[in-house]
Amino acid sequence: MTAINQLLQNNQRWMAAKASRDPAYFTRRVAGFAPKYLFIGCSDLGVAASELLGLKPGEVLTHSNVANLVAHSDMSLLSVLQYAVQNTAIEDIIVCGSYNCAGVAAAAAHQQHGLLDSWLTQVRDVVRLHEKELLRIGDDAARLRRLVELNVMEQVRNLAKTNLVQNATQAGRTLRLHGLVYEAATGQLNNLNVDAISGWAEIYATHPAAAAPRLMVSRGTRPLVADRAASGSLNGHRRRSA
Repeated sequence: MTAINQLLQNNQRWMAAKASRDPAYFTRRVAGFAPKYLFIGCSDLGVAASELLGLKPGEVLTHSNVANLVAHSDMSLLSVLQYAVQNTAIEDIIVCGSYNCAGVAAAAAHQQHGLLDSWLTQVRDVVRLHEKELLRIGDDAARLRRLVELNVMEQVRNLAKTNLVQNATQAGRTLRLHGLVYEAATGQLNNLNVDAISGWAEIYATHPAAAAPRLMVSRGTRPLVADRAASGSLNGHRRRSA
Protein backbone atom coordinates (compact mmCIF):
# COMPACT_ATOMS: atom_id res chain seq x y z
CA MET A 1 0.00 0.00 0.00
CA THR A 2 1.35 3.44 -0.92
CA ALA A 3 1.71 6.15 1.68
CA ILE A 4 -1.11 8.25 0.23
CA ASN A 5 -3.48 5.28 0.21
CA GLN A 6 -2.70 4.70 3.86
CA LEU A 7 -3.57 8.30 4.61
CA LEU A 8 -6.84 7.99 2.70
CA GLN A 9 -7.74 4.91 4.72
CA ASN A 10 -6.93 6.83 7.88
CA ASN A 11 -9.30 9.54 6.68
CA GLN A 12 -12.10 7.01 6.18
CA ARG A 13 -11.66 5.71 9.71
CA TRP A 14 -11.60 9.27 11.06
CA MET A 15 -14.80 10.13 9.19
CA ALA A 16 -16.56 7.05 10.54
CA ALA A 17 -15.41 7.72 14.12
CA LYS A 18 -16.56 11.34 14.01
CA ALA A 19 -19.95 10.48 12.49
CA SER A 20 -20.58 7.69 14.98
CA ARG A 21 -19.95 9.98 17.95
CA ASP A 22 -21.71 13.02 16.46
CA PRO A 23 -23.90 12.47 13.35
CA ALA A 24 -24.18 16.25 12.75
CA TYR A 25 -20.42 16.90 13.02
CA PHE A 26 -19.80 17.49 9.30
CA THR A 27 -23.08 19.25 8.53
CA ARG A 28 -22.25 21.85 11.17
CA ARG A 29 -18.89 22.44 9.46
CA VAL A 30 -20.69 23.17 6.20
CA ALA A 31 -23.12 25.57 7.88
CA GLY A 32 -20.45 28.17 8.45
CA PHE A 33 -16.98 29.05 9.67
CA ALA A 34 -16.97 31.57 12.50
CA PRO A 35 -13.55 31.56 14.18
CA LYS A 36 -13.05 33.35 17.49
CA TYR A 37 -9.25 33.37 17.42
CA LEU A 38 -6.37 33.77 14.97
CA PHE A 39 -3.44 31.52 15.83
CA ILE A 40 -0.04 32.16 14.22
CA GLY A 41 2.21 29.25 15.04
CA CYS A 42 5.40 27.46 14.12
CA SER A 43 5.37 24.88 11.34
CA ASP A 44 6.89 22.25 13.64
CA LEU A 45 4.64 22.90 16.64
CA GLY A 46 3.53 19.27 16.47
CA VAL A 47 -0.03 19.75 17.72
CA ALA A 48 -3.15 21.27 16.17
CA ALA A 49 -4.03 24.72 17.50
CA SER A 50 -7.62 23.69 18.25
CA GLU A 51 -6.41 20.73 20.31
CA LEU A 52 -3.78 22.78 22.11
CA LEU A 53 -6.30 25.46 23.05
CA GLY A 54 -9.17 23.09 23.83
CA LEU A 55 -11.29 24.48 21.00
CA LYS A 56 -13.42 23.04 18.25
CA PRO A 57 -11.75 23.14 14.79
CA GLY A 58 -14.02 25.91 13.48
CA GLU A 59 -13.28 28.20 16.39
CA VAL A 60 -9.69 29.00 15.45
CA LEU A 61 -8.19 30.35 12.22
CA THR A 62 -4.59 29.22 11.85
CA HIS A 63 -1.45 30.23 9.99
CA SER A 64 1.92 28.53 10.31
CA ASN A 65 5.44 29.24 9.10
CA VAL A 66 9.03 28.55 10.12
CA ALA A 67 9.74 30.19 13.51
CA ASN A 68 6.22 31.74 13.75
CA LEU A 69 7.34 35.00 12.12
CA VAL A 70 5.18 38.03 11.40
CA ALA A 71 7.07 39.38 8.40
CA HIS A 72 5.77 42.51 6.73
CA SER A 73 6.76 41.07 3.34
CA ASP A 74 4.88 37.80 3.90
CA MET A 75 1.78 38.18 1.75
CA SER A 76 0.42 34.82 2.88
CA LEU A 77 0.37 35.85 6.53
CA LEU A 78 -0.86 39.35 5.76
CA SER A 79 -3.71 37.91 3.70
CA VAL A 80 -4.76 35.71 6.61
CA LEU A 81 -4.48 38.69 8.96
CA GLN A 82 -6.61 40.84 6.67
CA TYR A 83 -9.25 38.14 6.45
CA ALA A 84 -9.28 37.79 10.24
CA VAL A 85 -9.56 41.52 10.86
CA GLN A 86 -11.96 42.46 8.08
CA ASN A 87 -14.11 39.37 7.56
CA THR A 88 -14.52 37.73 10.96
CA ALA A 89 -15.42 38.70 14.51
CA ILE A 90 -12.01 37.62 15.83
CA GLU A 91 -10.87 39.72 18.78
CA ASP A 92 -7.83 37.71 19.94
CA ILE A 93 -4.71 37.15 17.83
CA ILE A 94 -2.11 34.75 19.19
CA VAL A 95 1.52 34.29 18.18
CA CYS A 96 2.64 30.94 19.56
CA GLY A 97 6.21 29.68 19.57
CA SER A 98 7.71 26.45 20.86
CA TYR A 99 10.70 25.92 23.10
CA ASN A 100 11.65 23.14 20.66
CA CYS A 101 11.43 25.40 17.59
CA ALA A 102 13.89 24.12 14.99
CA GLY A 103 13.76 27.40 13.09
CA VAL A 104 14.93 29.49 16.04
CA ALA A 105 17.62 26.92 16.83
CA ALA A 106 18.81 27.01 13.19
CA ALA A 107 18.99 30.82 13.28
CA ALA A 108 21.14 30.68 16.41
CA ALA A 109 23.50 28.01 15.08
CA HIS A 110 25.52 30.26 12.72
CA GLN A 111 25.37 27.68 9.94
CA GLN A 112 24.10 28.15 6.41
CA HIS A 113 20.77 26.58 5.49
CA GLY A 114 20.35 27.67 1.88
CA LEU A 115 17.23 29.62 0.98
CA LEU A 116 16.01 29.35 4.56
CA ASP A 117 18.70 31.80 5.67
CA SER A 118 16.87 34.73 4.11
CA TRP A 119 13.87 33.89 6.29
CA LEU A 120 15.91 33.19 9.42
CA THR A 121 17.61 36.60 9.18
CA GLN A 122 14.50 37.94 10.90
CA VAL A 123 15.22 35.74 13.93
CA ARG A 124 18.85 36.90 13.91
CA ASP A 125 17.52 40.46 14.00
CA VAL A 126 15.85 39.52 17.28
CA VAL A 127 19.26 38.36 18.55
CA ARG A 128 20.74 41.73 17.55
CA LEU A 129 17.98 43.66 19.33
CA HIS A 130 18.40 41.69 22.56
CA GLU A 131 22.09 40.79 22.36
CA LYS A 132 23.01 42.18 25.80
CA GLU A 133 20.32 40.19 27.57
CA LEU A 134 21.15 36.98 25.71
CA LEU A 135 24.87 37.28 26.37
CA ARG A 136 24.20 37.48 30.09
CA ILE A 137 22.75 33.94 29.98
CA GLY A 138 25.63 31.50 30.34
CA ASP A 139 23.76 28.25 29.70
CA ASP A 140 23.24 27.52 25.98
CA ALA A 141 19.90 25.78 26.45
CA ALA A 142 18.54 28.56 28.67
CA ARG A 143 19.75 31.17 26.17
CA LEU A 144 17.94 29.40 23.33
CA ARG A 145 14.73 29.19 25.37
CA ARG A 146 14.92 32.92 26.05
CA LEU A 147 15.50 33.60 22.36
CA VAL A 148 12.32 31.65 21.58
CA GLU A 149 10.43 33.91 23.99
CA LEU A 150 11.99 37.11 22.66
CA ASN A 151 11.18 36.06 19.11
CA VAL A 152 7.51 35.59 19.99
CA MET A 153 7.46 38.97 21.69
CA GLU A 154 8.92 40.72 18.65
CA GLN A 155 6.42 39.02 16.34
CA VAL A 156 3.54 40.27 18.49
CA ARG A 157 5.02 43.75 18.17
CA ASN A 158 5.26 43.26 14.41
CA LEU A 159 1.53 42.54 14.40
CA ALA A 160 0.89 45.79 16.23
CA LYS A 161 2.93 47.67 13.61
CA THR A 162 0.71 46.60 10.69
CA ASN A 163 -1.79 49.07 9.33
CA LEU A 164 -4.35 46.24 9.35
CA VAL A 165 -4.27 46.09 13.13
CA GLN A 166 -3.85 49.83 13.62
CA ASN A 167 -6.70 50.83 11.30
CA ALA A 168 -9.00 48.30 12.95
CA THR A 169 -8.29 49.53 16.46
CA GLN A 170 -8.52 53.18 15.41
CA ALA A 171 -11.97 52.38 14.01
CA GLY A 172 -13.04 51.03 17.39
CA ARG A 173 -12.49 47.32 16.74
CA THR A 174 -11.42 45.28 19.76
CA LEU A 175 -8.21 43.40 19.05
CA ARG A 176 -6.08 41.77 21.72
CA LEU A 177 -2.59 40.52 20.84
CA HIS A 178 -1.02 37.65 22.77
CA GLY A 179 2.36 35.91 22.85
CA LEU A 180 2.46 32.29 24.01
CA VAL A 181 5.15 29.61 24.06
CA TYR A 182 4.41 25.88 24.00
CA GLU A 183 6.37 23.56 26.28
CA ALA A 184 6.30 20.23 24.45
CA ALA A 185 7.61 18.29 27.46
CA THR A 186 4.54 19.16 29.52
CA GLY A 187 1.96 20.46 27.04
CA GLN A 188 1.76 23.78 28.87
CA LEU A 189 1.33 27.16 27.22
CA ASN A 190 3.25 30.01 28.83
CA ASN A 191 1.78 33.50 28.51
CA LEU A 192 4.50 36.11 27.91
CA ASN A 193 2.12 39.01 28.62
CA VAL A 194 3.59 41.02 25.77
CA ASP A 195 3.32 44.79 25.79
CA ALA A 196 3.02 45.46 22.07
CA ILE A 197 4.32 48.90 21.02
CA SER A 198 3.13 51.23 23.75
CA GLY A 199 6.66 52.56 24.25
CA TRP A 200 7.20 53.13 20.54
CA ALA A 201 3.72 54.13 19.41
CA GLU A 202 4.89 57.53 18.21
CA ILE A 203 7.34 55.83 15.86
CA TYR A 204 5.20 52.97 14.58
CA ALA A 205 1.71 54.48 14.62
CA THR A 206 0.28 55.02 11.14
CA HIS A 207 -2.90 56.63 9.81
CA PRO A 208 -4.83 56.47 6.54
CA ALA A 209 -3.30 58.92 4.07
CA ALA A 210 -6.12 61.48 4.27
CA ALA A 211 -5.83 61.72 8.06
CA ALA A 212 -2.10 61.21 8.54
CA PRO A 213 -0.21 63.91 10.45
CA ARG A 214 3.16 65.01 9.12
CA LEU A 215 5.95 62.75 10.33
CA MET A 216 8.16 64.24 13.00
CA VAL A 217 11.78 63.56 13.92
CA SER A 218 12.41 62.47 17.53
CA ARG A 219 9.23 64.09 18.82
CA GLY A 220 10.33 67.44 17.47
CA THR A 221 8.53 69.73 15.10
CA ARG A 222 10.61 69.29 11.98
CA PRO A 223 8.84 67.17 9.34
CA LEU A 224 10.67 63.99 8.38
CA VAL A 225 9.16 64.14 4.90
CA ALA A 226 8.45 67.54 3.40
CA ASP A 227 5.13 68.35 1.76
CA ARG A 228 5.99 67.88 -1.91
CA ALA A 229 2.97 69.68 -3.28
CA ALA A 230 3.55 72.77 -1.17
CA SER A 231 7.31 73.03 -1.30
CA GLY A 232 8.19 71.28 -4.56
CA SER A 233 10.94 69.51 -2.67
CA LEU A 234 11.67 66.20 -1.01
CA ASN A 235 13.40 66.18 2.39
CA GLY A 236 14.51 69.77 1.94
CA HIS A 237 16.06 69.34 -1.54
CA ARG A 238 14.55 71.27 -4.41
CA ARG A 239 13.39 69.32 -7.40
CA ARG A 240 15.29 70.21 -10.53
CA SER A 241 13.19 71.33 -13.46
CA ALA A 242 13.35 69.15 -16.56
